[in-house]
Amino acid sequence: MAEDHRGTPGHPGRVVTLIDRQLWETLTDQHSSAPPQVQGAAYRIPAAHVAEVKAYLDIREINGYSMHYTPFHPFANATSPTTEQTAPSSASIQCLVYIGTPDNPQFLGPQNPQALAERIAICRGPSGENREYLFMLEEALAGLREGGEGVLDEHVADLAGRVRAGTASQTANDADDSGQER
Repeated sequence: MAEDHRGTPGHPGRVVTLIDRQLWETLTDQHSSAPPQVQGAAYRIPAAHVAEVKAYLDIREINGYSMHYTPFHPFANATSPTTEQTAPSSASIQCLVYIGTPDNPQFLGPQNPQALAERIAICRGPSGENREYLFMLEEALAGLREGGEGVLDEHVADLAGRVRAGTASQTANDADDSGQER
């Protein structure tokens, strides 16, 4: 749930989180083709800026997330990925990640995908529209590995498709309503 960036306390938006595989296996809204690991990006923060960046993230992520450290396995050729070199390297680095856990009141767990898409379509907060967050997430996943196929997250793609379909339907209804005689 997002009451502070992509929603408000009266109309909380929805955002993603990483969850442990063991918890994921207990959920009722799994996608059958989900990979056994999560793919993403890690950022190295220069030592001179670590305190400043961490302070910013602690404020931005405080509503619904807790800090965790996890191993990150970069692709062997992370600076110039190709479709031929997609194996993770054997070296891992410890990364700070903010995760929404089930014991946090902001964690909602599984939801009906259509109801979730409808919520995302209408919510807006100080950081913008909730659907913009979803579309930018979908685009970021697609572009994670330039020159490669990107990352397809079935859940994100399904929600984005539902929101687009609902938005297109609403736009058509609004156009119909504005053309009616009164």
